[in-house]
Amino acid sequence: MKKLVFVPLFSLSLTALYAQQHQLIKKWESDTVLKVSESVLFDAKNNVLYVTNIDGTEPWGKDGKGSVGKLGTEGKIINAEWVTGLDAPKGMGLYKGKLYVADMENLVVIDITKGSIEKKIAVEGAQGLNDVSIDKNGVVYVSDSRAKRLYRVINEKTELFLDNLKGPNGVLVRGEDLYLLDAGGMYKVEKDKTLTKITDGMDGGTDGIENVAGNDFIISCWAGVIWYVNADGTKEKLLDTREEKRNTADIGWDVKTRTVYVPTFWKNSVVAYEVK
Repeated sequence: MKKLVFVPLFSLSLTALYAQQHQLIKKWESDTVLKVSESVLFDAKNNVLYVTNIDGTEPWGKDGKGSVGKLGTEGKIINAEWVTGLDAPKGMGLYKGKLYVADMENLVVIDITKGSIEKKIAVEGAQGLNDVSIDKNGVVYVSDSRAKRLYRVINEKTELFLDNLKGPNGVLVRGEDLYLLDAGGMYKVEKDKTLTKITDGMDGGTDGIENVAGNDFIISCWAGVIWYVNADGTKEKLLDTREEKRNTADIGWDVKTRTVYVPTFWKNSVVAYEVK
């Protein structure tokens, strides 16, 4: 009888230990002068953070009040409205000195040296562009949460890449691999465009996705939850601020310092955590 009792208890304690193998350690929180901070992107070359500001009570409003802010990596606001003239900007991608921003039906291209909008690429059929990821050749992938699609942009020409999704948002290119968050699940997009599920059960609007190391990922859900997804598809809940009504939108990531940058949306700030 002793052996029969000991084995399940030992298994349970192993499970508990495994479930808690990662954690978030808060480093700083910026001033609350941002304007509905939706997405953060870390620029390693210039050691700064870009933050999209929706600026308004309507997350999908076309009002011309949206902007991109710039922060230091220690949380200091450099310019809360560094580039203006957008509508409801969300996810961003960086390629050869250009910042690509998802903004409703357009992919806005910003020259980061000049700090100004260079052009706007209209995405035909788009209704609500959300997240952006760019591969090594400059091919842009941008999700459309309202039309439930994933687009691909090559040399400024847009094409429909995936259709009939459930609720696409976070998209990430890692080497030759493409990952997508869709309605609470994380999927790998195969070469034939089929989706292979990595994990699911992440309620509250799966939003941002970043590669931590190897095949481990960190994922944010807009409602206020951050998950660590292990290579085998198991996941750990690192943060849950839903009771505080504190959102965790589209995250940024610094691989060298293992820092995740979390925009708080309605709270108008960015919070930095070290991933242990």
